[in-house]
Amino acid sequence: MLSNEAGGQALKDAPVLVPERVFGGVQRIAVLGAECTGKSQLCQVLAQILPGIALAEVLREWVSCAGRTPNPDEQWQVFERQRQAEQQALVEAERTGQAWVICDSAPLMTAIYSLHYFADDRLLAPALAHHEGYALTLVCADDLPWTPDPGQRDGECVRQAVQARLHEIVRQHCPQAVAVSGLGPQRLKRALEGLGFDPAGPAHLPDQALQGFEQRT
Repeated sequence: MLSNEAGGQALKDAPVLVPERVFGGVQRIAVLGAECTGKSQLCQVLAQILPGIALAEVLREWVSCAGRTPNPDEQWQVFERQRQAEQQALVEAERTGQAWVICDSAPLMTAIYSLHYFADDRLLAPALAHHEGYALTLVCADDLPWTPDPGQRDGECVRQAVQARLHEIVRQHCPQAVAVSGLGPQRLKRALEGLGFDPAGPAHLPDQALQGFEQRT
């Protein structure tokens, strides 16, 4: 089940990729969730605190450039771009002496969107194999107000459906995933607890980072 000490409840044709958990001492965190669950803000603030590199969601960039969502036969392209972007971020983190890459979404979310929109499960096996390389998975709850983002978000009903599918897959395949819920500092503290930090320690919660998180959630 999804781990949440604060009381949250549990949550084939493509090649299978060999995961790499540590790259030159750099580790990856996967931050998952349906649309409008606070993934981007959480990644940015964690990157300030740890510190590390916040890797933007490849799907969002793809949609912004193409002006539309991917077709079924383009899902693998998004998957592969995400994987390549993570590899590039690992190289950059090692070069700059940072220990973490915080990934806004992961190839697993691309596989879940393929299931939801196209009833296509071909990306699921390679996505799960790739996911074994993350040091930690954070699953953002859909307890934030849904807000529109034209071209990027499809609505509250879609958010709930994708979130339900995500929880089902995480329960089965990622039992150590940590559920992240609540607003503002509470949400951030859940994530830090999952990383093994004491969120009560002020050294781990710079005022600037906390204030920025409060404004964006």
